[in-house]
Amino acid sequence: MDIKQIRNKILTGEWVLSQHARKRAGQRCVKNFEIVIAIANGEILENYPEDQRGHSCLVLGYTKDGKALHAVCGFDPCGTLVIITVYFPEPPKWKDPKTRGKDV
Repeated sequence: MDIKQIRNKILTGEWVLSQHARKRAGQRCVKNFEIVIAIANGEILENYPEDQRGHSCLVLGYTKDGKALHAVCGFDPCGTLVIITVYFPEPPKWKDPKTRGKDV
């Protein structure tokens, strides 16, 4: 997975939120524009080529307000970027936005 390809899909509007991502974003009060900003300026932290849903990756980006946001992304068979879930990296699962906690 390539961050340039992901950014291109975000910037051209070729993306969708999965039902799960929509639910999680709502629970966390994350707006669509915050997700777009974070992914468009983000970096890939982890790749999951063997994911049962298909190749996906974890993107770290920052909202307009500078808050770290994680987004798990993949592509559907037609090439549309699918945002699988979004969340704020927080302890204990995350020491900081780039480092997983010990128990994970």
